[in-house]
Amino acid sequence: MKLRWAALVTVLTLGVMAPRHAAGQGTQPAGDRSAVAVLGQNYPNPFNPTTTIPFAVGDAPNCTDHSRVYRVTLRIYNVLAQLVAIPIMQGTSGSAGQPVENVTLTCGQYSAYWDGNYMRSGREVASGVYLYRLEVDGKLLVRKMIVTK
Repeated sequence: MKLRWAALVTVLTLGVMAPRHAAGQGTQPAGDRSAVAVLGQNYPNPFNPTTTIPFAVGDAPNCTDHSRVYRVTLRIYNVLAQLVAIPIMQGTSGSAGQPVENVTLTCGQYSAYWDGNYMRSGREVASGVYLYRLEVDGKLLVRKMIVTK
């Protein structure tokens, strides 16, 4: 019984010491002007078989420094943290059609497309929860999506 109380006290102590300003997954505090990126929710969600993932780089849509470039990577993982796919860029930018892996982008709003298949196999992924992770200049944002069959 003493061990249970000790564990409870430890958990409560750690909860009090945790920082209160930590933001949730893929979110930025409302007053944060130094945001490097914003990761939107994929749509449709849940989806079968394809989805679009919106994201913004820099201080879009009010870009002030169009000369700065950002290194951007977007990857999709299963709940076991195994890499499942790398979406491709959509739209009219010069990088449209290429995988979103170490792509250099200027400030702006973009979207990526995923066909619901495993990398390089053409096989559809199983139904379930998947995580997509956007990395912009070393800063990470993560959101979840659901595949239904």
